[in-house]
Amino acid sequence: MAKSKRIQKRALRRTLELLAPNIKPQRTLAAGGVVALLFEVAFRVLEPWPMKFVIDAVSVSLGANQAGPAASVSLLIWCGVALILIVSLRALSNYMATVAFALVGSRASTLLRARVFSHVQGLHLGFHARNRSADTVQRIVGDVGKLQEVAVTAGLPLMANMLTLVIMLVVMLIIDPALSLVVVLALVAFPLLSRGTAKKITTASRKTRKAEGQLANTAQESLSSIKVVQAYGLEEHIGARFTSANKKSLKDGVQARRLAARLERGTDVIVGLATAAVLVGGALRVLQGAMTVGDLVLFTTYLKTTMKPLRDMAKYTGRIARATASGERVADLMDVESELAVLATPDDLGAVKGEVSFNDVHTDYGGHSVLRGLSLTARPGELVAIIGPSGAGKSTLVSLLVRAQDPNWGTVTIDGVSVASADLDELRSSVSLLHQEAVLFTGTVQENIRYGRFDATDEEVEQAARAAHAHAFIETLPDGYNTVVGERGGTLSGGQRQRIAIARALLRNTPIVILDEATTGLDPESASLVMDAIEKLVAGRTTLAVTHDTEVALRADRVVWLQDGRVLLDDSPTALLANSKEFRQWVNARQQNLDDIRIGDTP
Repeated sequence: MAKSKRIQKRALRRTLELLAPNIKPQRTLAAGGVVALLFEVAFRVLEPWPMKFVIDAVSVSLGANQAGPAASVSLLIWCGVALILIVSLRALSNYMATVAFALVGSRASTLLRARVFSHVQGLHLGFHARNRSADTVQRIVGDVGKLQEVAVTAGLPLMANMLTLVIMLVVMLIIDPALSLVVVLALVAFPLLSRGTAKKITTASRKTRKAEGQLANTAQESLSSIKVVQAYGLEEHIGARFTSANKKSLKDGVQARRLAARLERGTDVIVGLATAAVLVGGALRVLQGAMTVGDLVLFTTYLKTTMKPLRDMAKYTGRIARATASGERVADLMDVESELAVLATPDDLGAVKGEVSFNDVHTDYGGHSVLRGLSLTARPGELVAIIGPSGAGKSTLVSLLVRAQDPNWGTVTIDGVSVASADLDELRSSVSLLHQEAVLFTGTVQENIRYGRFDATDEEVEQAARAAHAHAFIETLPDGYNTVVGERGGTLSGGQRQRIAIARALLRNTPIVILDEATTGLDPESASLVMDAIEKLVAGRTTLAVTHDTEVALRADRVVWLQDGRVLLDDSPTALLANSKEFRQWVNARQQNLDDIRIGDTP
């Protein structure tokens, strides 16, 4: 039990520490909300007094043996006006507090969400490879939203209610100390009732959020691979997985709600018992002459007002427990540190000429060695084709150069400057990367090309598209350059997406270009157009072309064959054709495969 309490407190502390930097800029607004709540508390204390004066005055007029003025029209009118004024001011104070807290919560969650998203974007590729993207999105969007309940929806009002409870209790002690003992007993009974419940709600809520993350993962995986799902008839199988995750989320969610409802209804029972005790005891006190009827009404009203914070405490305890579970998930995400060390004062790359060197580089992935002492240099303006079997470490070279990962040993340099010591933004702005699957973003064709350089004019975008052999097909689209492409460019063919990506890279105009299987999977016609566009892209730029395409290899200045994490061959294509049996066999095998594909395509 003690360990569970420590875990619960630690979870709440982590959540509050996560929120604090984002609430701090809103401290003036939050302070204004607290002041408005204090005024609401004051008006709430004053609200029953006009009724007490009226009841006591009427009682005196009816012959009650008690001190005080008799009822008169002016007294009744003044009491009515006072009640209207107090209620109006209380409503205004409540409105101002609610708006202030809502703004604080919304702004704080917006800042936190941006901070979390920026943190996740800066994490190394290893993190993104291991983690499910849908669950990460769930934490950024859903769990951050839940944290508003800790900071604002529940947290700040709960503090205000606690203040209300204390003030009301003091006033009730002044009116009748004996009856006030009933309220004290009710306040003691509440923590006994809620003991351990918050922890159970947090545990159940943690399971719920985890199950919802799994649910999102299943849905995202299915929808992103819908072509395969439908082609292989996997709808029923994937649907069963989704249903299973859905039921798990439902079960845990119901458990959390059930525990919260039990706490709230248990509090209602405590409030009911306290009210009944005050009603009976207060009536006896009036009969004994120890208090007036107005005092009893005032005390009963205060009891009702005092019990409201108690009810709210039960309600907010459940909310805070659920939000704390979300806070833990977000805190876990923020605790992930990038494997890429960033220097406080990075080296300046300056005007990059484009000499790229890998010096005795060793890397591993998942505990398995990938590169084993690899050394390789590409001179400025040189096109180097990187070939070799799968798993030889070709794509690892790409990751190292753009510093998506760091080597375990050795250095990677550009113009003699280690990429590990260079400014990351400056480094990546010097490199254009073209993947096998050209990634387009939801938006217009023009916007996707302009991602290469945001300040490019429409004319420069069109020039880049013409150079990439993309202008002709773009003009045939329904709205030309303003045509909106679907998610990941799904409304375009592979060759069209690749040529738009090349146009984007041309507009970027960097001294270093990396081609990662840029022509793989394209039909011969599209591949030919893409190759022509690539020739314009790489002209005069240092280029590393990871490829299985013989045409790319034979057009290169040098061909580097990687095998088992080391350089097996390194020479010009002409020299390798003349001197290397392995390279000739590699070229012949792929050309034969290409001829077979062409024969198969012939009608």
